[in-house]
Amino acid sequence: MTQTMRTVQIYTDGACSGNPGPGGWGVILSYNGKEKELSGSMPNTTNNRMELFAVISGIGALKEPCGVDIYSDSAYVVNAFTQHWIENWQKNGWLTADKKPVENSDLWKLLIQIIKIKKHSVTFHKVKGHADHPENIRCDALAKAAIADYKKMNGMNE
Repeated sequence: MTQTMRTVQIYTDGACSGNPGPGGWGVILSYNGKEKELSGSMPNTTNNRMELFAVISGIGALKEPCGVDIYSDSAYVVNAFTQHWIENWQKNGWLTADKKPVENSDLWKLLIQIIKIKKHSVTFHKVKGHADHPENIRCDALAKAAIADYKKMNGMNE
């Protein structure tokens, strides 16, 4: 008997204080009415890296193969999959259409590996940022709190 794959919703957001600067990410994993929040920070990073790292962290937290709906306000992350940039970058040896190295290719490669190794079926959804989407607003708050905690722990002014 074939077991049905669970479908998990993952809401993500990344933020930066300066770009580059200290960054934070926030994730909400939602399944069957239960939610789990994750967040973290990095010292010298960019907003795009934090958006990507939030997705990597969310998917990486899953313990078994799942159907995964990713909700992100990052056009950068969502379009890479929905507009097939990822496939083109891979075909072109991680070069853009104008033959420049793909930014954040280390994180893109890690994300692809995690999806493949964990055997997830992932669909990306773009949400409007900071506009009445409660999970996106919460993820943004988690990311900003992670930055504030990082700054406090490292004696940096707000």
